[in-house]
Amino acid sequence: MSVKQAAMQVLRTVGKPLSAQEITRRILSEKLWESSGETPHATVAAQLYMDIKKHGDQSAFVQVGPNTFGLRDGVVASVPSETAAETATAAAKYSFTDAAEKVLDEFGDKKPMHYRDITDKALELNWVSTGGKTPEATMYAQVLTEIRRHQKRGEQPRFVQHGRGYVGLAKWMARGLAFEIEQHNKRVRKKLHKQLLAMDPIVFEELVARLLAEIGFEEIEVTRRGGDGGIDVRGTLVVGDVIRTRMAVQVKRWKNRVQAPTVQQVRGSLGTHEQGLIITTSDFSSGARTEAERKDAVPVALMNGEQLVTLLAAYSVGVTRQAHEIIDLDEEDGDATE
Repeated sequence: MSVKQAAMQVLRTVGKPLSAQEITRRILSEKLWESSGETPHATVAAQLYMDIKKHGDQSAFVQVGPNTFGLRDGVVASVPSETAAETATAAAKYSFTDAAEKVLDEFGDKKPMHYRDITDKALELNWVSTGGKTPEATMYAQVLTEIRRHQKRGEQPRFVQHGRGYVGLAKWMARGLAFEIEQHNKRVRKKLHKQLLAMDPIVFEELVARLLAEIGFEEIEVTRRGGDGGIDVRGTLVVGDVIRTRMAVQVKRWKNRVQAPTVQQVRGSLGTHEQGLIITTSDFSSGARTEAERKDAVPVALMNGEQLVTLLAAYSVGVTRQAHEIIDLDEEDGDATE
């Protein structure tokens, strides 16, 4: 079994979330997976965390606390034959948020619906599968989480919260405050991207170093060894004070796409126990992406210009954030008065 398959079997058998250490102890005691490393629990935690980060709502796993993981609501009871993400997708035709969007699209008539009605319709049509006792709570929580995540990044969420449990789609709002805010933020992100392209290379590297610090890197060092020809920044990505991954970062203030040889160059410059990351203001060719994901080589992560600008905005690096408060009735109190 793979690490994720073994973790899924353990969590399904126990029926509740467990710490990465306990998941690992059970995996090893049941001989579901073998490890020659000194810290197998760190490997397990890293695999589950990266699966959640990569697949989002489609991941079979959910992080419920520091270094603690459970199965996402809706995962079927059989042991996976391939990957956890594929099993999660097979368990339900859509994620909760994708199902909510589809219900609103097809049955909302461009009017907000209550999250309970959205959930009932999604279950009726078998668009989501869940073993939980309160699927409507799961639905509403995931919709609100997505809204807040996009707002933090300065992006227009696909959902709009109307209060008292009602949810609509942002695309129905051709005009209005939310539309104007999103148009403004799009213009700002576009200007930020232009500034990055015109920025001094050393200043650009320092800006990237600031961003890395914001997203969880420690021991950051801007190397400046030969400018843009090699590794520009080195640091340690820390997750939950448990997982520590040494990263070597190359930044490319380019307009042209990054090609496969650049990925190979970065991989060849990695030190012992290091993984690679390339950050560019442009994008990556299909060959570069294939090379970065090659299974028999050290991983090299890729961050394109759009992702870079999104993260800069989310962590307020190079931008300022202005907040304006809008009041509404408390949803629980509002429901109680009906």
